[in-house]
Amino acid sequence: MTIKQEIHIDASPHTVWNAWTNPDLITVWFAPAARVEPVVGGRFELYFDPADPKRMNTAGCRIIAMNAPNQFAFEWKGPDPFADVMNIPGQLTWVEIMLKPCAGDTTRLQMKHSGWGASSDWQEAKAWHVEAWKQVLVSLKSAVESGEGDHCCG
Repeated sequence: MTIKQEIHIDASPHTVWNAWTNPDLITVWFAPAARVEPVVGGRFELYFDPADPKRMNTAGCRIIAMNAPNQFAFEWKGPDPFADVMNIPGQLTWVEIMLKPCAGDTTRLQMKHSGWGASSDWQEAKAWHVEAWKQVLVSLKSAVESGEGDHCCG
């Protein structure tokens, strides 16, 4: 099963792309600290608790596909409560972001989060992420359209 979500943003795909791939911008709306290297194999590391960078992070995650400014994918680690299920090397989930230009210089963002296991622990983690991704995408939209986002998951 895959989590699929979509949102329309009143900004160009290029602007939305930069919000995802520029570490100075992603910290406005997603996590307060980040290391993002926008190349295949580059880091996609978010730190949700900079005071204690060993907790609540995606350290070690990498960008696994990129087609600027339309699509990219990255490995994903779950938050600490799901670390025993989601953060095992070789068993990470992955997220794909697709940006499609729409009329009036707006963007349709489609997000897919794949790689979920079937156990009840995996399903609990997936249910949590369904809600978390909704918040993340709303924060992205707000940050891009108004300059103010809301960090997730800390």
